[in-house]
Amino acid sequence: MARKGRAAILPNNIILLQNLVKRDPESYKEEFLQQYSHYESLRDIFMMNGMASTGSTGMANNGGDDGANRVKTNSVGVNGNASVGELVELIGFISQVCSCFPQQTANFTNELRQLLLEHHKTLPFELKEKILTSLTMLRNKGVITAEQLIQTLFPLLIAYSLQGNSLGLNSHAKELRKLIYNNLVTLLKNSNLGSKNQKLNKSTQAICFNLLDQPDSQGIWAAKLTRELWRRGIWDDSRTVEIMTQAALHNDAKIALSGIMFFLDADREREETFEENSDDEDDVDVDALKHRLEINKKTGKRAKKLKNAINTVKKRNNTKGQTNQNFLNFSAIHLLRDPQGFTERLFKEHLGGSKRNSKFDMNQRIAIMQLLSRLIGTHKLTVLGIYTYFLKYLTPKQTDVTKIMAASAQACHDLVPPETLQILVRKIADEFVSDGVANEVAAAGLNTIREICSRAPLAIEETLLQDLIEYKASKAKGVNMAAKSLLSLYRDIAPEMLKRKDRGKTATLDIIEKRNKNDLSKDIRLQYGVEQGIQNIQGLELLAKWKREHATEEQNDENDVNNWEIDSDHGSDVDGDWVTVDSDKEYNVDVDSSDDDDDYNKKNQNDSDSDLDLDLSGDEKETGIVDTPASAFQELAATRILTPADFAKLRELQTEDKVMKQMGYQGTASNNNEEIVDAAGLVGPVKYKQTREERIAKIMEGREGREKFGSRKGKREGGHSTTNREKQRKKNFVMMIHKRSVTGKQKMSLRDKQKVLRAHITKQKKRGH
Repeated sequence: MARKGRAAILPNNIILLQNLVKRDPESYKEEFLQQYSHYESLRDIFMMNGMASTGSTGMANNGGDDGANRVKTNSVGVNGNASVGELVELIGFISQVCSCFPQQTANFTNELRQLLLEHHKTLPFELKEKILTSLTMLRNKGVITAEQLIQTLFPLLIAYSLQGNSLGLNSHAKELRKLIYNNLVTLLKNSNLGSKNQKLNKSTQAICFNLLDQPDSQGIWAAKLTRELWRRGIWDDSRTVEIMTQAALHNDAKIALSGIMFFLDADREREETFEENSDDEDDVDVDALKHRLEINKKTGKRAKKLKNAINTVKKRNNTKGQTNQNFLNFSAIHLLRDPQGFTERLFKEHLGGSKRNSKFDMNQRIAIMQLLSRLIGTHKLTVLGIYTYFLKYLTPKQTDVTKIMAASAQACHDLVPPETLQILVRKIADEFVSDGVANEVAAAGLNTIREICSRAPLAIEETLLQDLIEYKASKAKGVNMAAKSLLSLYRDIAPEMLKRKDRGKTATLDIIEKRNKNDLSKDIRLQYGVEQGIQNIQGLELLAKWKREHATEEQNDENDVNNWEIDSDHGSDVDGDWVTVDSDKEYNVDVDSSDDDDDYNKKNQNDSDSDLDLDLSGDEKETGIVDTPASAFQELAATRILTPADFAKLRELQTEDKVMKQMGYQGTASNNNEEIVDAAGLVGPVKYKQTREERIAKIMEGREGREKFGSRKGKREGGHSTTNREKQRKKNFVMMIHKRSVTGKQKMSLRDKQKVLRAHITKQKKRGH
């Protein structure tokens, strides 16, 4: 009886039947076939009635006044709603158990795909949503391939993007686009877990290329999907970058901006995505930094400043830990196949003289300028027309002029002809740096010139350089700092362009070193197109200084190794004509003899002491060595082979130096063409009166992580004693009559009593009484 009762309710209880079929498919094969035949009949009936109801609805909406048609439409609609619910339930049931009966359901997936592709305009939203979910489930079960699912989802995504407005109010185009897009991202993510599915990736990328070839706005979804997959680290090759390159050059302004913003922000978004999972604790030795920066004193302000500095350096550092084994951490700009051609086309088609420029507003043009400048600075490209284009926007009245100034600085490098850059620098100096402008404007102009000259030292004339350096005596802090920064820059890269009084000790020694190496008849000034000796390794002076400070420890380690080798040699016996060869012993080969080096150092020291009368202090006075890039290169790179351990230590010292510079200490980190110029930092320090909301926000930010702050008044929990002031108020007058506060009141003069009374009245008025 129990069996008959359960069998009787099976046709009406799909969930129970689904559970039983999964447990024992053979025993419930007949029940499944019954439900499958019911699904086929409902599908055929729905298709026939659904098409008829759609046609009748269209006739009624088009102005038909036939009452019979209206009645027929309503009746079919009611029956259709009931059949839709049953059909949705049966599609979900068959999708769950179709893997148990592969022969009977061989055409099930193709029927769903055909139903969705051919009749998606007329199907109800619930049915379309269920079919999409079922197809994704069938892909997870391995019933259909990922390629088949992608070939089904992409046409639907494009159809609901182009015809979303024409499908009617009840089409739910926005919800369906979101569902299809999420399914595509999830499908590609799951397909690339463990190892890259290159076949699927190439086929999908081919679809994206085809969409971008269309003249309409179909390519927006290709650009959106590619950017999302790049952010997740699923697509990270040059083919992906080529898709966004084609998007950036598209005729449609929306697609072009999508490609442009990809190159500007996609790398930052990807780093933020992987930042939480990355382990960067070994990049910076916090204890060593505290010791070096003398932050042993436990003060909250300095500890917080150190923490913020370390976090800032970590975000700017490009060499981060890879959280995914298959993830290649290459910037999109570095993966361009033809950066010169892409930059020229981007400038010509979006910022040139074509009519297409009217499609972009000022903010969008600034974004294009930023991308062009970053491409030119990173790859050292030659696009001379962009510097003339910058001239018409470099005025203090221009909106967001700091972003344009940052872009103009980013676009400069040492391969650009100096005559072209000198016009740009002269324009900035005339417009921004003068006595009649605000301090913030002058600081922004000086900082921009400094950024340009750090990338192209010959971009400024000596006369203009001397005029700008004179602003170091300005009373405005921002202008003062900007002028001194420009002076410090040329002390490092081209001290011969400065006056004798402005060169400083280190720069003067560097000039003497250059003159001793070359003939006095030769010009030691910088020249365009002339390579200045061997390229220096960035930050090598830091490693040279560290080597000098730890020379004793390294010598002890070498002595220990040599002693161990001698002991091993004494214990070995060699017979015959064999010759003992020390394979592990290091043989130091010097390019120049030690005597010549000593004579050279003494000569430099004597020349500097006699001619310039310089004051060397500390270690420099004892050794006569001043750390400069040239001396560091001669000391290390020209006399020994740097090991991987040396390069690891060099990266650590560079990171520490950046942290020191971030905290306000004097660092030696130099600019690089690939570093992004911060538009907000060009203005310099600006002081303004904060509003009450800003002050409160800053106070609340400082209270984060503090358990106790402020007054404890009214925060005591439980019973507690009264204060001494409260006890004095409740004491007997006889106990207080001998106090000075009481006796003093009795001896007060009339004038003093009037003053006390007047002060009390004034205080009460202030309180509002």
